[in-house]
Amino acid sequence: MFSLFLSLGALAALIPGSAWAHGVAEGDASFIESVSGQHLIPFMYLGAKHMVTGYDHLLFLLGVIFFLHRMKDVGLYVTLFAIGHSTTLLYGVLSGTEISPYLVDAIIGFSIVYKALDNLGAYPRWFGFQPDTRAAVLIFGFFHGFGLATKLQDFTLSPDGLVPNILAFNVGVEIGQLLALAGILILMNLWRQYPAFSRHAIAANVSLMTSGFLLMGYQLSGYWLTR
Repeated sequence: MFSLFLSLGALAALIPGSAWAHGVAEGDASFIESVSGQHLIPFMYLGAKHMVTGYDHLLFLLGVIFFLHRMKDVGLYVTLFAIGHSTTLLYGVLSGTEISPYLVDAIIGFSIVYKALDNLGAYPRWFGFQPDTRAAVLIFGFFHGFGLATKLQDFTLSPDGLVPNILAFNVGVEIGQLLALAGILILMNLWRQYPAFSRHAIAANVSLMTSGFLLMGYQLSGYWLTR
């Protein structure tokens, strides 16, 4: 059932009109482009909303914490991810560095595939060694941050209050991440109490991997069609 949910969630993300479901809603976009000056609370809200509805970010986080039991380990990996995406979110928006959103989102899809394969123990079997998961989470965090930045780069942002507003947006992203992660952890802990967890873990990660491939394929198709 859990693996079916993952697949359906990814397929829903690929339906035209909802493919950018983790983007910025029309009303929010109008607000972002019309405001001038500092609006810290609204931008914090937008950042939190973006993360909570960001299916690609949530799928990656699900993969990261899938087999983590100690809060110390959860905190470490979530911190690394936060450092990564906070750095490139701020840099991407404030520096004006532009990268194709299709390519960035394709890499984000690949990050889901990578973590699912990691959970399945593929790398020691294929390559004879285990890559450093901490480094991978940090590196993919950088790309997730650029993914967030590309959504804001679609708008004409007023330079008046830009820095504090973007900082507030980033704080909101972190709040949204904590809220989403809390919900995921509650569901995961409930699921782990059932004996079937170990049997379904493989199927769930295969579905997670499939979701990542679907996201990659959709974004790469969009890239080639818009060239």
